[in-house]
Amino acid sequence: MSWNLEGMHIQATYLENIPVAGRVELSRVAYGGRVHHTIVLDQPINVYGAVRDRVIVEHAHVKQVKD
Repeated sequence: MSWNLEGMHIQATYLENIPVAGRVELSRVAYGGRVHHTIVLDQPINVYGAVRDRVIVEHAHVKQVKD
């Protein structure tokens, strides 16, 4: 699996325990060499009282990738 997942639909975990799914808007190599993905969510989520329609997840937390 390539590290660049832009345009692909993925399922992942956000903050290590919140399941999320959506389309990858941006894949980038962050400071320290880790890969992060910005995901436009299929369904907005409520995290600590804030509604989010996009989240950033680490590549290690990606569970499934679809075209």
